[in-house]
Amino acid sequence: MSNSQWSGDELDLDAYLDRIGLQGPVEPNAETLRALHRGHVAAIPFENLEVQLGRPVLLDVKALQDKMVTRRRGGYCYEQNSLFAAALERIGFSVTGLGARVRVGSDGMRPVTHMTLKVVADGEEWLCDVGFGGEGLLEPLPLRDGAEARQGEWTFGLTREENGVHALRTLRADGWGDLYAFGPEDRFPVDYVVMNHYTSTHPRSPFVSRVIVQQTESALRRMLVGSMLVTVRADGSTEQREVGAAELHEVLRSEFRIELDEEEVATLASVYSPRT
Repeated sequence: MSNSQWSGDELDLDAYLDRIGLQGPVEPNAETLRALHRGHVAAIPFENLEVQLGRPVLLDVKALQDKMVTRRRGGYCYEQNSLFAAALERIGFSVTGLGARVRVGSDGMRPVTHMTLKVVADGEEWLCDVGFGGEGLLEPLPLRDGAEARQGEWTFGLTREENGVHALRTLRADGWGDLYAFGPEDRFPVDYVVMNHYTSTHPRSPFVSRVIVQQTESALRRMLVGSMLVTVRADGSTEQREVGAAELHEVLRSEFRIELDEEEVATLASVYSPRT
C-alpha cells in the first residue's frame, strides 16, 4: 500500500508525461508546474462517460492511470485532479487538496462538490485545477487576493471573501463571472471518495442525467452537454448544433479525441437521448 497521500509512488510518471506531451527532466518549480498544467489540460478531456456507461468512477491511481493514460480517455474533476496530484507529488511538489462550491449557473449556495488543488512552487502558493472542464484554468494561478492572469485568450482572477474564502472568476464578454468558491480547509483523498459517490450516483447530480464532455484550448472551448455541441470563443461568439446518436462516437473521436470500443459505443448509444 502507498504511504504517500496522493499515491504518487504508484504512478508511471514517464507514461503520464508522454500522455501530456512533455519530455525531458522535470523539477518541482513554477516553470515545470505551468508546463504540466497546460499539457494536461490540452491532452486530457473532461468527460463523465463512465457514469453514462453505468460503471463506477474509480479514484485509485492505478485505475486513473489505466483510464486516462493507457486508454487515453478523460475524466471529471476528482479523476483529473487526483491524477495530477499524484504526478506532482511524484515530482516533488507540495500538494494540498481543496473543496469548492460551483457558482456557474446559479446564485444560490451549492454543496462542496468540486475538487481543486493548492500547490507550492518557488516559494509561492498556486491554484491548480485541470478538472473544471469548459471554463477551467489553462495554467496555475497565483493563490493570492487580486491575482489576475491572461491565459491564451481567457482571463482569470481571484478575489478574497469572508472567512478565508476565495472565488475564482473569469472575464466574459459581458464582464466578470464567478466560477467557484473555495475555503482554506484541507481536503484529503477520502473526502473526494464521498463527493465522488454523490456526483456519480445521485439523481440530482448533473453528471448522472446527461453526457458532458468538454475541452478548453487557448482560443476556444468545445462542450458537448446532452445532445448540444457548442463552440465558444473569447469574444463571446458561439456555434452550436445538435448531435444525433448515430454520430456521437465520431464527434467524441474527432472533437475530443476520445476512443471507445464497440461495446462502449453500443451502451452509450442506448442511453443517449438527443433532444427532440
